[in-house]
Amino acid sequence: MEWTDGKPRCRWANPKNPAYIAYHDGEWGVPLHDDRALFELLILETFQAGLSWECVLNKRPAFRQAFEGFYPGRVAAFGPEKREELAQNAAIIRNRRKIKAAVKNAAVFLDIQREWGSFDAWLWHWTQGEPLIEYGPASSPLSDEISKDLKRRGMSFVGTTVVYAYLQAAGVINAHEPGCFLAP
Repeated sequence: MEWTDGKPRCRWANPKNPAYIAYHDGEWGVPLHDDRALFELLILETFQAGLSWECVLNKRPAFRQAFEGFYPGRVAAFGPEKREELAQNAAIIRNRRKIKAAVKNAAVFLDIQREWGSFDAWLWHWTQGEPLIEYGPASSPLSDEISKDLKRRGMSFVGTTVVYAYLQAAGVINAHEPGCFLAP
């Protein structure tokens, strides 16, 4: 694939979408430790289930507005009226089950923060604070374990494939393809 800047990238990064290229180059696979940003990615990944990441990424600004900046405390407090407002918002993915899950997942996220001091501490304990390097799978024993733990705590739309994509997005797993200028 030819890139206008000459940098080889992962095959999934659409060269015709500047937002996708910026995401690939500056966010995906970069270790993330900010709880609000980790929450945003978690919710966006749950909305991505069954869809393309590019679709979700293109709607990210609208999601940020609709979900009030992705502050978990705010999202956890969304009542039926706010959930209905979100279900009517054509700028986001209007799946009622995913909207309901986002609110519940926010409450569980807050529970994890209380238990561990931060969601970051909980997330990164799985790898002793070190990013893993692997390329190819859509799930792993690690994503299986984390998915199981999140479900046990009450989250939904956090199957092993969604969790694996989340781990990649948050930089817990560096999965840049061989040949990509960001590959380890």
